[in-house]
Amino acid sequence: MGSTDTRAGAGSGAGATGSGTGPGASGRGRPDDLAGLEAGLDALDTVETRRAPLRETLVRKVLPPVVAVALVLAVWQLLVWAEVTDAYKLPAPSAVWDSLSEMWLQGTLFGVMWTSVSRALLGFVLALAIGTPLGLLVARVKVVRAAVGPILSGLQSLPSVAWVPPAVLWLGLNDRMMFAVILLGAVPSIANGLVAGVDQVPPLFLRAGRTLGATGLRGAWHIVMPAALPGYLAGLKQGWAFSWRSLMAAEIIASSPELGLGLGQLLENGRNNSDMPGIFLAILLILLVGIAVDLLVFSPLERAVLRRRGLLGRG
Repeated sequence: MGSTDTRAGAGSGAGATGSGTGPGASGRGRPDDLAGLEAGLDALDTVETRRAPLRETLVRKVLPPVVAVALVLAVWQLLVWAEVTDAYKLPAPSAVWDSLSEMWLQGTLFGVMWTSVSRALLGFVLALAIGTPLGLLVARVKVVRAAVGPILSGLQSLPSVAWVPPAVLWLGLNDRMMFAVILLGAVPSIANGLVAGVDQVPPLFLRAGRTLGATGLRGAWHIVMPAALPGYLAGLKQGWAFSWRSLMAAEIIASSPELGLGLGQLLENGRNNSDMPGIFLAILLILLVGIAVDLLVFSPLERAVLRRRGLLGRG
């Protein structure tokens, strides 16, 4: 009997102890669980804000392109030394450097570059002002999309150089002709990029915006454009590339003293004078402008968009 009472007492004690983990205890533990869950979600949403040291930045971002350029120059010089072709067909890097130094001493280098860059920038701004509302209209209105969408895709695939002859006949040898060629090359890319970005916006965002009263222009500005920003930014980047390529094609084909000397004319003058160092210099300057715009404008914009969406750290 004594042992039975002892077991019963132990059992009742265990039951009392177990009751401590019953509904009352779970009620006390639930806030802790929710707090832990919220902390975990906050940790997932938190983007690391550590800034990389200067040395690490130099090693990761500056050293690779510098090494790549050095390798290209080394291979170029080796090909010259090996005499794989005639000297007038493949000039040495030093000859190109001499052409660059001559333009620098004459004070014409930055003037030639600015002539082309200013045209391209102004043409791109005009294309942005036209392509953005056109892309929104095509993306949001089904009738317009069915009518204009295939035309935009066809225009985007059409080489920009094809517009130079009719633009010269329509507008003459002037800056308006240059801007017309730029617009015809860049507007379809910007509009199609925005259409692609809008197509990727989750329908839930649009329904939520309509519920909150964001319809029409307000919905386009506050809901559609922010959600479509990655695709739109890709369209802008491609639009700039088409602007720059279209301008170079126009400057190479349509040369005139009234147009001034741009990079395209510099390249064509080198061909007319059989000046291979000048031709290589013009090609390198065209390439340099394209890389500089990408690194100074579009790459920071892309990183900012990714960072705001939690897809990129600050380091």
